[in-house]
Amino acid sequence: MRILFIHQNFPGQFKLLAAHLAQQPGFEVVGLGDSANLDGRPKSFNHAVLGYAARPRKKPLGHHYLASFETAIRRGQDVLRACQQIRAKGFVPDLIVGHPAWGELLFIKDVFPDARLIAYFEFLYRAVGADVGFDPEFPSTADDRYKLRIRNSTQLHALAECDAGISPTLWQRSTYSAREQLRIRVIHEGIDLDMVRPDPAAVFRLADERTLTRDDRVITFVSRQLEPYRGFHVFMRALPELQRALPDARFVIVGGDGVSYGARPAAPYTSHREKLLAEVGNRIDENRTHFVGRLPYGDYLRLMQISRLHIYLTYPFVLSWSMLETMACGAPVLGSATPPVQEVIRDGENGFLFDFFDRDQLVQRATEIMGRPAAQIEPIRQAARAEIESRFSFIRNSLPAYQQLIAELTGQV
Repeated sequence: MRILFIHQNFPGQFKLLAAHLAQQPGFEVVGLGDSANLDGRPKSFNHAVLGYAARPRKKPLGHHYLASFETAIRRGQDVLRACQQIRAKGFVPDLIVGHPAWGELLFIKDVFPDARLIAYFEFLYRAVGADVGFDPEFPSTADDRYKLRIRNSTQLHALAECDAGISPTLWQRSTYSAREQLRIRVIHEGIDLDMVRPDPAAVFRLADERTLTRDDRVITFVSRQLEPYRGFHVFMRALPELQRALPDARFVIVGGDGVSYGARPAAPYTSHREKLLAEVGNRIDENRTHFVGRLPYGDYLRLMQISRLHIYLTYPFVLSWSMLETMACGAPVLGSATPPVQEVIRDGENGFLFDFFDRDQLVQRATEIMGRPAAQIEPIRQAARAEIESRFSFIRNSLPAYQQLIAELTGQV
């Protein structure tokens, strides 16, 4: 069977599935992504990973609502040209698995009309009931809400074209209409639990060469970008009180200074970290506050393995891998009581919850958890790991579900 995976940041959510299928006899797997995001990976058709050249974004010619959609159309055309070249060299897939959000699937059926198409439906933007309007500090306008209909256009096209859809969690699927949910299966991309696991001997090295282990009282916060969608502003404003309440704790903060979701802060600030440090920086202990940027995956896992408490916040939005991976490493998570988190964490059983906007509750709960003896925390750690093993294992959960879906669509296993 020939399978083509398409993701602008390949492999994206298809990392484990694409790698597994590529190793199976009878499968020929090709990955296609934006050349700028492939990090030096091979781009020749002689290799399994190919790149397409995405043209720079241009100023939209029409209504400002169309800016993101025009960019998606250009990307879709870039993928179209790359796939025409792939087809000319003899690769015609039986199955295509792709993420539609950026427009890559818009014209895919025009190149490969006979291929079965599985689209990854991560999140449908809504004017109410999810991320938009959730945080009163960042209010949305009517214009912002109207724009979402156009922003969803690439996914609506994919819903019309695909043979099946997948969403990683029940709540993320629930953002789609009831009619469309019937066509979308909940299949999480899965976690490699042989790699992501507890390790009592783990050591994390700071930039100044100091090392941290499980013997240190390390509290972690992780986000791809340090931004409000992941509650960075709530965490930073609570940090002075957290440090006063926990004078022997070290706080290791992972993430970049860009923006993945939402908007950048207003001038003169260039990042949310800069803005929050200007607000609270004179009240935090710099010697116990470690901003480590974005980490190589192995270093990040070692940090999760030594974490005594992981603080995770998110708007009602896409659930982060970091929360699930932290639980898989056996670290207790104190998470915001928002729908994506509540789908996984049961307060006091396999983790802990607090109100997203209640900084006092965050401080109180973190202090109480860190004050518990290890014997009281161990059942939480074990239950967190067990939750991931039972629901999010790539081998036990995700792979069989993928195989079942592929067999239904293609008649092959």
